[in-house]
Amino acid sequence: MNDFPVPVGPYQTARKHGGFLFLSGQIPLDPNSGNLVEGGISSQTERVILNIAGVLKSYGIDWKSVLKVTVYLTDLNDFAEMNGVYSRLIGEPYPARSTIGVASLPKSAKVEIEVTAALS
Repeated sequence: MNDFPVPVGPYQTARKHGGFLFLSGQIPLDPNSGNLVEGGISSQTERVILNIAGVLKSYGIDWKSVLKVTVYLTDLNDFAEMNGVYSRLIGEPYPARSTIGVASLPKSAKVEIEVTAALS
């Protein structure tokens, strides 16, 4: 069983540099099948957050080490629902965050999230 999916393109899942961990944007892929998870924005947001938690864990850190989050949504009308899942799963203290509306995402995902975390 995998904690996070393999990249869908020519990039690394994460890269360390200067005491920081830079995670590539994660979409809601099942870490074992590599398929997009079924359901709406809630289930997709939860899967992305769990995938990111798996990447962070592989570097010996967790969400409390995350400094900055960027959320990409294909429909900004999903903001409130995404935000509810995010706040429930992340917990305080919340990292700095931006949310950006985009026309589309890989594999027709509704949400993509990228993070920067401190390694120390």
